[in-house]
Amino acid sequence: MSALRVLLVDDEELARVRLRQLVGECTEPAVLVAGEAANAAQALAWLATRSCDVVLLDVQMPGRDGTQLAAELKRLPEPPAVVFVTAHAEHALRAFDLEAVDYLTKPVRRERLHAALQRVAQRLASQRGGAAVPATEAPVIVVTDRGRLVRVPVDEALYFKAELKYVTLRTAAHTYVLDEALTDLEQRLGERFLRVHRNALVARVAVRALERRVIAGEGDEEGGEAWAVCMAPVDEWLAVSRRQVAAVREALVAAGR
Repeated sequence: MSALRVLLVDDEELARVRLRQLVGECTEPAVLVAGEAANAAQALAWLATRSCDVVLLDVQMPGRDGTQLAAELKRLPEPPAVVFVTAHAEHALRAFDLEAVDYLTKPVRRERLHAALQRVAQRLASQRGGAAVPATEAPVIVVTDRGRLVRVPVDEALYFKAELKYVTLRTAAHTYVLDEALTDLEQRLGERFLRVHRNALVARVAVRALERRVIAGEGDEEGGEAWAVCMAPVDEWLAVSRRQVAAVREALVAAGR
């Protein structure tokens, strides 16, 4: 395979110098810095007459930011891969929505950059070799846990519950905190999740049972009971609003439960 052609896009010249140095130290795969741009407009102008395999892209730049540019790149006839390189970890969730190959935080470590470029090279080799390559990787939710970014596969999510200013993501093994609106998650995750309450979004496949139970703070006129779903495998109960009871029943019937 020929050398990967890389376009560096960052409004800080020193950041581009650092990236150029790190890219130059990469030998497997072979990589060539084909061009540089200080903002989205320059990047699009460069791509109008040339091509590259991957864009190393900053997020916060004057004018259109990196996520806006990444969305525009997806509309190109042959869009390059995108690896975000930024000091701002809070943009990671949006980055993976845009199908970025990776998300590197500054200061960039040589090993992390080279690993990201290897992933790009492997994807291109599969595509050019005619192998079947999925359009996207398995969807993930990116969370910050104890100061590090964690990619949680959406298939592992049992439910999302809004609590005060945050949303709790529950898997079978862990609980994470997200700084994202439940409504936004509902729109992004699609039909595999069901809104059962104003404060809860559950994975359809994880709903084990529906019954009336005493749920703290959710009781109605019948002795403090309310409809609730049991979430497998953690056996936790979440309140179901009366307007959503029928939808939950339909989900249970469809799953054969």
